[in-house]
Amino acid sequence: MSTSDSAATADPGTAMPAHPHRDRPVRSFVLRAGRLGSGQARALVDLGPRFLLPFQAAPLDWDTAFGRRAPRVLEIGFGMGQATAAIAAARPDLDFIGIEVHQPGVGALLREIGERGLSNIRIVQHDAVQVLQQMVVPASLAGVHVFFPDPWHKKRHHKRRLIQPALADLLASRLAPGGWLHCATDWDDYAQQMLQVLGNCSTLANTASGFAPRPDMRPLTKFEARGLKLGHGVWDLLFTRRA
Repeated sequence: MSTSDSAATADPGTAMPAHPHRDRPVRSFVLRAGRLGSGQARALVDLGPRFLLPFQAAPLDWDTAFGRRAPRVLEIGFGMGQATAAIAAARPDLDFIGIEVHQPGVGALLREIGERGLSNIRIVQHDAVQVLQQMVVPASLAGVHVFFPDPWHKKRHHKRRLIQPALADLLASRLAPGGWLHCATDWDDYAQQMLQVLGNCSTLANTASGFAPRPDMRPLTKFEARGLKLGHGVWDLLFTRRA
């Protein structure tokens, strides 16, 4: 039955909303139908039960989830997971919570976990805002990483960009005092927006006078290295939570 058919047959005493989707929150991601490779599918089956955590609408006991107590870093949108795995391998003293909605990326990171023998990563395949709001308690994270989020380059789509004032406040609230927020983008105007938004968050302090040099912790990807050779810019932003 079409929308017009539904409206035509509705009880005339019942008010029908003119725009039933107007109150839905703006999403910063689109669920794309990416192809799931055989290795990714196998990793989901073999490693998913151990490293993939279901979303829950309540704080999670992360010490139990990781089997230890350690400083924790949350990454929003890890893509295919190569940088996440490299960072986790270089920093076994930290635990990493990876948030990603795309199943091929989840499978790819699980495969990296298996090939590298990593134990300090857990994955939640869900909307990052809901994970932060409901599964992560305030002042509990040592760091947050947001590397190369979708730039939504068309002006009319800028409202879908991830780094907005409300999210900056939420991220800051989940950081422990002194915890870091590290963002990176290869889109100039998005970099400027990030700098303005994070700079306006009263509980965050910029570690640089503007953009920061790329910290050693963030590996240089092949895509990024190729872009730099072609003269493309990459901008890092490194802020910390005020005490």
